[in-house]
Amino acid sequence: MDHSVKQVICINWGTKYGAEYVNRLYGMVARNITPPFTFTCFTDNAHGFRPEVSAVPLPELSFELPITKKGIWPKCRLWSEGLADLTGPVLFLDLDLVVTGNLDAFFSFGDPDDVILARNPSNPLERLGQTSVYRFPVGKLLPLLERFALSPLEIAEEYKYEQRYVTRNAPGGVRFWPKPWVLHFRQQCRRTFPLNFFKVSKLSDTSKLVIFPGDLNPQDAIDGRYHEGEPALSAAEHLKATFNGQRQRSVYAHLRHFILPTPWVAEYWKE
Repeated sequence: MDHSVKQVICINWGTKYGAEYVNRLYGMVARNITPPFTFTCFTDNAHGFRPEVSAVPLPELSFELPITKKGIWPKCRLWSEGLADLTGPVLFLDLDLVVTGNLDAFFSFGDPDDVILARNPSNPLERLGQTSVYRFPVGKLLPLLERFALSPLEIAEEYKYEQRYVTRNAPGGVRFWPKPWVLHFRQQCRRTFPLNFFKVSKLSDTSKLVIFPGDLNPQDAIDGRYHEGEPALSAAEHLKATFNGQRQRSVYAHLRHFILPTPWVAEYWKE
């Protein structure tokens, strides 16, 4: 696979992630990729984007997105037949991931027509991909969108998560990135109990990206907080809260949901 221009895309809607997330992602990509490359953000609000970011309106849908207890589906917009003026393979990146190594290999791995996902370690018994970082040719996933449009709520409830729908239904099947390239912070970097009280979350030298699915985001890792919105406590304070009635979950869950502040995330996660 030899394409002269590497095409990186992301998506931003609503108010959860501001322009700083888009700009930060661009900065991380630019430091870790060999030019030439493009960086396109599909968005409903481009205010504050740095000039290097190509801001494009969200692809329109012919149906209402379903609202379910599990899973969010707006990324299905990227399965459209066309994405601005982009053609061929595009590499999608979530706004809240951390780039820790060179990204060039994500464009040379496999065949240009492949759909390639990260592995989801949260479901080890299921061959499940993770769409925090995945590559696909523009338009190849259109059959998924067309099928989804016919019964969005039913499909969302059947598959629970958009990544499962892609993994099981992508035309021609899916491939996965080499395991060492993409790390799941909660599953593969965070220390297990009781080491989490004494050692900082680890980072492998072979990683290129660290993804943050769920409600633990990079800022939480930097601050030393497992759940967004909860206070960042010291190890002693967290242990004390185990027995003084301040914990919000079982004793075991409370103990294993402690992380020390993670300086290496702050080192990489910057514009």
